Amino acid sequence: MMVRGNTKAIAVALLAGSALAIKLDIKDEESIKDAAATAAYNTWSGYTANQTGQIPGAIPTDWAMGGALFDTMIRYWYYSGDASNNAAISEGMYWQLGENNNYMPANYSSYLGNDDQSIWSLAAMTAAELGYPERSSMPSWVTIAENVFNDQIARWDTTKCGGGLRWQIWAYESGYDIKSSLTNGLLFELSARLARYTSNQTYSDWADKIWTWSTSTVINDEWSIFNDVDMEDDCESASNTQWSFNYGPYIAGTAYMYNLTNGKAEWKSSLDGLLNRTTATFFPSKYGGKILSEVACESTENCNNNDIWLKGVTIQDLAMAALVAPYTASDIMPLLQGSAVGAAKSCTGDKNDTECGVRWYTDYDGSDGMSSQLSATSLFTANLVSFSKKAPSSQSGSENTTSVTSTGSANGTSSGSSGSAGATKSSTNIASVLAVGPVALVAAVVAGAVSLL
Repeated sequence: MMVRGNTKAIAVALLAGSALAIKLDIKDEESIKDAAATAAYNTWSGYTANQTGQIPGAIPTDWAMGGALFDTMIRYWYYSGDASNNAAISEGMYWQLGENNNYMPANYSSYLGNDDQSIWSLAAMTAAELGYPERSSMPSWVTIAENVFNDQIARWDTTKCGGGLRWQIWAYESGYDIKSSLTNGLLFELSARLARYTSNQTYSDWADKIWTWSTSTVINDEWSIFNDVDMEDDCESASNTQWSFNYGPYIAGTAYMYNLTNGKAEWKSSLDGLLNRTTATFFPSKYGGKILSEVACESTENCNNNDIWLKGVTIQDLAMAALVAPYTASDIMPLLQGSAVGAAKSCTGDKNDTECGVRWYTDYDGSDGMSSQLSATSLFTANLVSFSKKAPSSQSGSENTTSVTSTGSANGTSSGSSGSAGATKSSTNIASVLAVGPVALVAAVVAGAVSLL
């Protein structure tokens, strides 16, 4: 259950004049890889679940964050070619599956929310699309994603509000009577990605269904997305706090549906509307108009861990949209590039002990912890899509050498067992981080776009 709140204030910024920890030439692939490697190393340094006596894949204070971590690290592996942490990634991904191979592990299942489960399922979906290696004894990545899909559509609730997925799974959890945009957006994204990957009409139909409900309930005519609606008044009242992480899944989902339907006008206009609203809301002109800001909490230094790492999820969603709906690249890539240039300026420390700030439009702001490092890793990695130019694969047209061994089914039956037995632990961190030279301030955001056509 992802809950936002004031868990701690961001520390006072360090003295002006600190040297940059990350030197970044946003037009140079190797420079971006260096930045991603530095951020990934320091993100991974905060992951202790691969150490002896710990539970692989588990971040005790925030289980959902583990799914985001592995999603990011799979992307980092794919775009950088650095496989040094794959053993630990695979171990964590399999260990947390649970006995039904659906990311409902016994240690956490009694209080998980639908959004938590979805975050992990999307990591499995990324693994399928990018051809991440599979264990022959385990269900395929796409089958795992299908299992979660089937769990969640079974929870689709029509008792009030004309449908929608509740935030919480269990009635005893606070928030059970809330239908949140993030929860429904994540299921929409999963449905759209499964539809494109499998060509199964069931997933496409569900993407349409979730989208229709969303645009009648949590997305208004100006493309603003409410945070949540309350079932107690049949979803008539809504929380209008603006969070970028509510937009990301809907952007990704509409981009995938645009791709799947060969550019259907409905999906293009929806994608355009969401992108325009996202740009206007979360890339403030006072910071140059090209740096992502979580406006609801950054200016007041009130962001909690979820707010921080979910910002990286938004970045990944934008990068995916640029790949599967290439016409958007000319708008999206300058935003990713500008944010990366800003984020590099927000970092401090040496290459093996780097801290990157929460606010990418200023010098290091004193923040620390895994969440901000994970968002920076997501951001630098996302900028590598400019050089790959490959859209995520599907079962019918994979561009990766690692094959998907099981196609799964719309009914979501999976075989295999939980990864909690017999897995070999690995304490290997990223094997090497390329040396970072003397750093000079990056003066301006790069103008123009990198075409993905």
